[in-house]
Amino acid sequence: MQFIDFDTLPSKNALANLAQTPFDLTSDDALSEERLETYVCSSAGFDLLYATQRIDDNVLDSLQQMVDEAGLIEKFAAMKRGAILNFIEGFESEQRQVLHTACRDLFSEAPLCPEATEAAREELDKLKLFLDKLANRELVNSQGQPFNTIIQVGIGGSDLGPRALALALKPFALDGRSARFIANVDPDDAAEVLREVDLSRTLINVVSKSGTTLETLTNEILVRRALEDKGLNPSHHMIAVTGKGSPMDDPSRYLASFYMYDYIGGRYSATSMVGGVTLGFLLGFDGFMEILKGANEVDIASENPSIRRNISLLMAMLGIWNHNLLGYATCAVLPYSQALSRFPAHLQQCDMESNGKSVTRSGTAVRYKTGPVLWGEPGTNGQHAFYQLLHQGTEVVPAEFIGFRKNQYEQDVEVEGTTSQQKLLANLLAQSIALATGRQSDNPVRSFAGNRPNSILLAEQLTPRTLGALLAIYENRIAFQGFCWNINSFDQEGVQLGKVLAGKILAHMVADSKKTAQKKEGSSTEEVLLKVAKII
Repeated sequence: MQFIDFDTLPSKNALANLAQTPFDLTSDDALSEERLETYVCSSAGFDLLYATQRIDDNVLDSLQQMVDEAGLIEKFAAMKRGAILNFIEGFESEQRQVLHTACRDLFSEAPLCPEATEAAREELDKLKLFLDKLANRELVNSQGQPFNTIIQVGIGGSDLGPRALALALKPFALDGRSARFIANVDPDDAAEVLREVDLSRTLINVVSKSGTTLETLTNEILVRRALEDKGLNPSHHMIAVTGKGSPMDDPSRYLASFYMYDYIGGRYSATSMVGGVTLGFLLGFDGFMEILKGANEVDIASENPSIRRNISLLMAMLGIWNHNLLGYATCAVLPYSQALSRFPAHLQQCDMESNGKSVTRSGTAVRYKTGPVLWGEPGTNGQHAFYQLLHQGTEVVPAEFIGFRKNQYEQDVEVEGTTSQQKLLANLLAQSIALATGRQSDNPVRSFAGNRPNSILLAEQLTPRTLGALLAIYENRIAFQGFCWNINSFDQEGVQLGKVLAGKILAHMVADSKKTAQKKEGSSTEEVLLKVAKII
């Protein structure tokens, strides 16, 4: 398998030439009926409407050429089959497989990486048994009452993905079940959650692959003490999701234990036991399996070599066109669904921790832009916040809208002839067209330049299955872009420096605490900062 730097791909020059005169979305009849019908890509229950991107057939053909030159489908297929792709040539690195797709490759008689998929099956069997015991009331609290709440204690990938999915799927929760999350080491985060639940009927799901994550271990101790203060035995309430052999892999301390594996990165782990335990508790085992089915459908569709028939690949290459060729620094993900309120936050980690890299796979400095800044909020709230900049600001921000034809609860009201859901979709479509076409006026304050590229991901309804598909669309888009930029999307060394320095600062704080106990007086913040300056 050959890895090639982005700026040496032959198609790069052709695309650079095309970028000098990109398609003008503000021209007369730019969004013709033919264009709107042609520039649609469909799979796994989603339609990608991309006529409002600044592309034409010549650009798409050149992007297809780039896909082929960079071997993106070959690399993606190799990833799914267990190739070691988490590496930097010639330098110490994690040297691991990348197999989050194996967690959902469960619906074929011939999984692509049998060993990893069998490990996922074993954990799913354990989860099903555990959930059945809860449902049959074989597992109850000390008063014989069923558990009705689960709190997931984790941070980063052990929080963001599962939290986003759990919030998005609340309408599909089993009767009486709820999920809460504690991530921040800020004690107020835990205090707020703990005061709002009945701890006697609550399960605590502690998630840490290494079993040594400082924020998670601190919060675990805080929660354990809260249980003990209520006269509850923590080992009858706490669940562990961790790596085999980690300090948390201790059955005496937990009601149940599930494993996560080092070939699944934290930000890609929502479809593993990292998300499975909490989502299974909330939705039931079948609900979690629906998420996996949707993700697996997209994983299969993502091996289609045609950019026009592969949503994840097309989104990846449109992103590269906007970022590397047209020079736009950021990307806004704008779900027109309140249920997806935390989905952009999950994508921020998944995308920026994956592709926020400045070193190629050969260990040399990149000579081109890699991952964009990704951000977003749900519409229509965002329209009354930052859309002013999207329409008339000096920064052009490519936008990715996400919408659904039907709302989740299917409860709505008709006002002035249309329902709320119709108003929501009308706003989505209007924003997409307005960004693309703009509007000219004699009053400069009321002029809109247009040519703001965007696309729409549209599905029938946000369900466990479509959410699994949506998750995988973005996960695979991120992988394709990383392969095209020839960077390692599967490590996160940039996270480590802050952790190391925080550890040193904490050591000084411990020393200062001891001195304070002796002197009966505190050291100032300034003194701590001076010591930190010496550390750095």
